[in-house]
Amino acid sequence: MAKKAEVSVEERLRALYDLQLIDSRVDEIRNVRGELPLEVRDLEDEVEGLNLRMEKLNDSLTIIDEEIKGKKNLIEEAKTLIKKYSEQQKNVRNNREYNSLTKEIEFQELEIQLAEKYIKEFKVQIEQKKEVISETKERLKDRTAHLKHKKGELNEILKETEKEEEALKEKSLDFQKKIDERLVKAYQRIRNNVKNGLAVVAIERGASGGSFFTIPPQIQVEIASRKKVITDEHSGRILVDAGLAEEEKVKMNKLFAKLSK
Repeated sequence: MAKKAEVSVEERLRALYDLQLIDSRVDEIRNVRGELPLEVRDLEDEVEGLNLRMEKLNDSLTIIDEEIKGKKNLIEEAKTLIKKYSEQQKNVRNNREYNSLTKEIEFQELEIQLAEKYIKEFKVQIEQKKEVISETKERLKDRTAHLKHKKGELNEILKETEKEEEALKEKSLDFQKKIDERLVKAYQRIRNNVKNGLAVVAIERGASGGSFFTIPPQIQVEIASRKKVITDEHSGRILVDAGLAEEEKVKMNKLFAKLSK
């Protein structure tokens, strides 16, 4: 494997700051999308859940309909048996046979009453479930329309920024190759540990960017000399001088303008 060409500390600092500017630009693009991807995912889950609920409700209606049919069949069978037992009573030879048939008739009549009671209860359940189905349909219609709107918003943003984001990610990898692996890992670790993702910052009014802690004059001189990589003792961020930062911003803004076209 070919040995990587030696680069000066200043070149590494410039590459690090350029890397930061690129990654910050990617962060900005993602911030434009904001919570939209999460909103779309949540809406998709909600719509899927509502569809599943509708399916279960319709299945339960089918089951209740089958139960009602079963009870109606039972009533018809009971009526047939009552008619049969009533006919048999006309030909009995003693009271014991007559009373036995009477009990069978009474039992079938009770079966009919119980089946009719169940049918009434099932019909009440049907009305309740139809009401829930109606409410769920409305909710599903509303959520589906909202999902379509949010997907449209997200797709529009993606269409505008996806190409630029992919190009920036490639540039980020290119700049990482200009820096030794140890420094890249340090940059990524710092970037992951700070709230705004700024791992490399410029000196602003005697303090590191985004910090209220003043950098001692001697350290500021060392940073301006660009002869070694210096970190802020308070935030851990890598520090560069304002002049270098301004030069790199001008250069990278031209790159961003080109990539966003």
